[in-house]
Amino acid sequence: MDVKPMFPSAPARKGMYESFYLRAVSPREPVSVWIRHTVNKPPGERARGSVWCTVFDGARGRPFMHKLSSDALSVPGGGWIEVGHPGEPAQGATMGADSASGACGAAQWSLRVAAQERELRHLPREWLYRAPLPRTKLTSPAPAASFDGELRLAGDREIALDDWRGMVGHNWGAEHAERWIWLHGVGFEQAPEAWLDVALGRVKIAGRMTPWVASGALSIAGRRLRIGGLGARGLHVAESPQGCALQLPGERGLMVEARVEVPAGTTAGWHYADPHGGAGHDVVNCSIAALALTVTLPGERTARSLTSAHGGAYELGMRERDHGVAIAPFGED
Repeated sequence: MDVKPMFPSAPARKGMYESFYLRAVSPREPVSVWIRHTVNKPPGERARGSVWCTVFDGARGRPFMHKLSSDALSVPGGGWIEVGHPGEPAQGATMGADSASGACGAAQWSLRVAAQERELRHLPREWLYRAPLPRTKLTSPAPAASFDGELRLAGDREIALDDWRGMVGHNWGAEHAERWIWLHGVGFEQAPEAWLDVALGRVKIAGRMTPWVASGALSIAGRRLRIGGLGARGLHVAESPQGCALQLPGERGLMVEARVEVPAGTTAGWHYADPHGGAGHDVVNCSIAALALTVTLPGERTARSLTSAHGGAYELGMRERDHGVAIAPFGED
């Protein structure tokens, strides 16, 4: 995974954000770990780092959520990002291509990461990663990965990760999309090695919202097929905090119909600050969502059905506040 952190070279006068994150989901029960390292830099100010640790457990209902923010932000040797001062008893976390470790509130973790697939560059052209637009850049250094290690929570609860599946993601930019969806899927009963990784966004230009644009890929039967892109025809989106129904066109006639159902009471809610100030976004995320795909592959007339009982990660970013999901009482950074 050839990943370059962007925050060390951010111009002092400009605002930016950056995120490194991972999700790891149990193959046997609806339990998932979501760890996110973020950078928020308002214009003319120093960058500040945060680490977010969320554990989803379908048997326990509301997720465990904690966030730690720190002015101590750096790129560790051989890694991507370090926030705070990791190590017992200090609080903080570090992440790189093959490991993630840290302590955040009552949670402590030490994870080993093994990429199963090469990087997914969501934008279709490499020059778009250097251009001013789009203002959000997205890659998945490992769109499919396996995880081993341990995570401990309050009350002496220990979670052992033994070949859990998931992904590693990286995004950055001058501002968040006005509205976005991120969907990742693993653990399909009919095709255990298949995965889906797709982001959808709407932006505001001259006071008006653009249509949805999707970008990502589906991997199935050893084939990686791109989804979406500017001008893709047949994209349809119906979304809410409780789930979504998507029709996702792809290359050479690929069509993916996705339905996501979020188990009641298992959604995490966060508030994301905007680098340039303003109201920010409310973000809801469930990383143990049920996911059903109907896939029509290029050259095939019969659609395939893929189902994952709890292997979906569904995130919705929005401006509204009346979505009905409790937002964690974290700070703005």
